[in-house]
Amino acid sequence: MPVLHPLRPLWRLLPPRGRRRALLRAVALVAPRPDRVAPPVVEGVIVAGELDRASGLGEGARLALAALGALGVPAWTDPRAAPPGAALLLHGAAPQMPLILRRLGRGAVRGRRVIGYWAWELPVADPDWRPAARFVHEVWAPSRFAADALGPLVPGDPVRVVPHPVALRPPVPSLLSRAAFGLPEGAVVTLAVLSLASSFARKNPLAAVAAHRAAFGDRADRLLVLKVADPGHFPADFARLREACAPAPNIRIEPRTFPRADLHALMAASDIVLSLHRSEGFGLVPAEAMLLGRPVVATDWSATAEFLDDTVAAPVPARLVPVEDPRGVYAVPGAQWAEPDVNAAASWLRRLADDPALRAAMGARARVAATARFGADGYAVALRGLGLAVHERPEDVAA
Repeated sequence: MPVLHPLRPLWRLLPPRGRRRALLRAVALVAPRPDRVAPPVVEGVIVAGELDRASGLGEGARLALAALGALGVPAWTDPRAAPPGAALLLHGAAPQMPLILRRLGRGAVRGRRVIGYWAWELPVADPDWRPAARFVHEVWAPSRFAADALGPLVPGDPVRVVPHPVALRPPVPSLLSRAAFGLPEGAVVTLAVLSLASSFARKNPLAAVAAHRAAFGDRADRLLVLKVADPGHFPADFARLREACAPAPNIRIEPRTFPRADLHALMAASDIVLSLHRSEGFGLVPAEAMLLGRPVVATDWSATAEFLDDTVAAPVPARLVPVEDPRGVYAVPGAQWAEPDVNAAASWLRRLADDPALRAAMGARARVAATARFGADGYAVALRGLGLAVHERPEDVAA
């Protein structure tokens, strides 16, 4: 049951502060609030969020359903179909909690423990998120990095770390080959995946372009593919990216929208996955790349540093700098994020491109590590904390 879909376009168009804050305050006045005392959870979990959208929030909600199924816990996506006593797990940004609850209605909230599953990409939370804590009984987060940032917003119990169980819904590539994507068989292909809706400044694709240029110049057998989602929503950012890539014959921008299986086929057809982000609240793309056995070159800071180290990936050192976000999404006073070392990234790209054995060994270790880390363990602990019974067998908890 998608609960944000009709509001998503409006949300993107709102200015960073001003009208956005006014809208949220207005909705908060009429949105239903949970019971003051958290009710006990006696049967299963309702998962609400962008279940039908190709977004990080949508994938998080779908992964929650996968974890509940693997653990034998009853799950629903429609609160009207769920029995009394089922918990309500809301996958969405914290400021969207009143919007979600307003759309769900009072009947979906009454008598239920309400849990916000929130992610955040800076080491300190936006103060504007604080009112959202009044609409949930507890908060889960996909990484320790996000949980530490969100903790000061939530009085009482600490934010629980519940990583996305990516291995329960692993990438399954379609049968599309390199040729289907127009990729030459003899080239070493590096892939960077980003959505312009996720903040151009934070995803930092210009650093990927700079690292590739520093590593390979115009070499035709070294290709960078930038898989870009939502280019039409942010034309100015897309124009900047095209301008940066224009002088490079060995850099391609792929703006088409692919089904999930085809996107994973593109990832599987690549030799290296590159993520020179400035910050991540989890890092779905690096995690999925690891499960596909791809070597990952990524910024060594924020949530991805919790599962990418030099035994399974190519971490890129970074220095912390003040946040500068032209869109204002991350305009938090005093906040910092990472500026990855482009030359260090270029060095890793050269090493991996020139050494197929290194790529294969790193990718194999990455697959083993991701499979072990991203099962349902975090959900099992969290659900037991709610008082729900879960399967005890290891094969039901890990992928």
